Amino acid sequence: MNLNSISKLASYIESLRPIIYINHFDFHAVDNIIQKVSNNLKIYEYNNSFGCVDFISKNQTIKVSNLSEFLSIFEMETKQHCFFVLKDIHNLLEDSEIIAKLKAISLKTMYREEYNVTIFIVSTILKIPVELEKFITIYDIPYPYQTEIKNIIKSYSKIFEINIEDDIIDELTISFKGLSEFEIRQILNLAYQQSGSIDKKDKELILKEKEQIIKKSGLLEIIQVKEKFEDIGGLNNLKKYIQNKAKVFNDLGSAIKFGVDLPKGILIVGMPGCGKSLTAKVVAKVFEVPLLRLDVGKLMGKYVGESEENLRRAIKTAEAVSPCVLWIDELEKAFAGISSSGGGSDVTTRLFGNFLTWLQEKESSVYVLATSNDISKLPAEFLRKGRFDELFFVNLPNAEERKQIFEIHLKRRKKNNKDIDTIKLLKSTDGFSGADIESVVKETIENAFIESKKEIKTEDIINSIIQTKSISVTLKEKIDEMKKNLEKFDMKPAT
Repeated sequence: MNLNSISKLASYIESLRPIIYINHFDFHAVDNIIQKVSNNLKIYEYNNSFGCVDFISKNQTIKVSNLSEFLSIFEMETKQHCFFVLKDIHNLLEDSEIIAKLKAISLKTMYREEYNVTIFIVSTILKIPVELEKFITIYDIPYPYQTEIKNIIKSYSKIFEINIEDDIIDELTISFKGLSEFEIRQILNLAYQQSGSIDKKDKELILKEKEQIIKKSGLLEIIQVKEKFEDIGGLNNLKKYIQNKAKVFNDLGSAIKFGVDLPKGILIVGMPGCGKSLTAKVVAKVFEVPLLRLDVGKLMGKYVGESEENLRRAIKTAEAVSPCVLWIDELEKAFAGISSSGGGSDVTTRLFGNFLTWLQEKESSVYVLATSNDISKLPAEFLRKGRFDELFFVNLPNAEERKQIFEIHLKRRKKNNKDIDTIKLLKSTDGFSGADIESVVKETIENAFIESKKEIKTEDIINSIIQTKSISVTLKEKIDEMKKNLEKFDMKPAT
């Protein structure tokens, strides 16, 4: 446990924060932290399953029938500062009597000089009643830092007399980042049981275990990527940028040792159907890391603080899987209604603030890739330097890019490009998006199959083009407006 984290919790106690909520699954680790900051104070523990128990031995002490009785008995401990540790009581935080007693103890601690009780609520579920919101401070137990992870691996190798080379320890340390000590030891146990050693190949095992974390969270979706770098037509500036970042991500351990800052991420804004989503998938492929998609709508909860807690859990999950790419599609919809002049619901505004703070301060190898169709609906804060490493603008493809896109989709469907005059097609596809061109190729090949043609010709594709309304026609007014809005911002062209 990092000393800064211990001192942070100690400062909460010293500043008379009456209720400290620790949302964590590993109660043993939580007990160790509470004991470190207790300074030998008396600790009274109530476990919702076992009642009043001794904090060290976990043996039952005084027999109490419920939490209300426990609070009534021990709230009279006014002679000295003491701790109440209440475990798994989240379901009881809807009980008006329990809320009233916790509030009364909190007020006494804050306003009576002779009274000092710090309440710890320890639970795997975060539930904060409105009545107690102002009295509760949430304390997050941080994941082990790199030096701590290294020490865990070295300690494990020493106990089981396993020789692990230093460069392997460095690589495993990066892979283990974002996992708790409990989880790290579990994976080391599994790796050792399977092969009798711990080496580079165990990075795959770590990744599989991290995928389990994602599935259990229910807040993030892991995307299986089939697309390749060569599937992107055009966007040469953006592709070169991605390749450069990939050199860092593919050798993070060495890059960090050399002094390279961890990449934060990029924001890609531009026309619909022009490769933003494809780029997100390809970035993960080139970086050789998992791709996670965050749906902000899934974060919304019905209880006070639940949405913010869901965001914290989603971020923790992403950090547990790091290094990874976190993809937020249609960012403007995720934080709809928020602007520099205010607006937006209180919950959305708080989520936005928490997300911005994390973007600015994050030290994990989570590469955030946000995509947006309409920059005018994005809060201005997203466009400031420091949130993302770079902002890119994706326009409708030019002639050379359209040629590449035609060739990519024809080749993918095993059609011979030599029989097709792609230059001739360009004159008819001005204003077409990449998605429009893909649709034209798919329709042409399908029609050829229905008509029992063995090959497709240039004229067949032109016939499909004539029957297709491009995005620049169907959404002309919207696209014109988007272009005007984009002119106001200094963004790098992807082409």
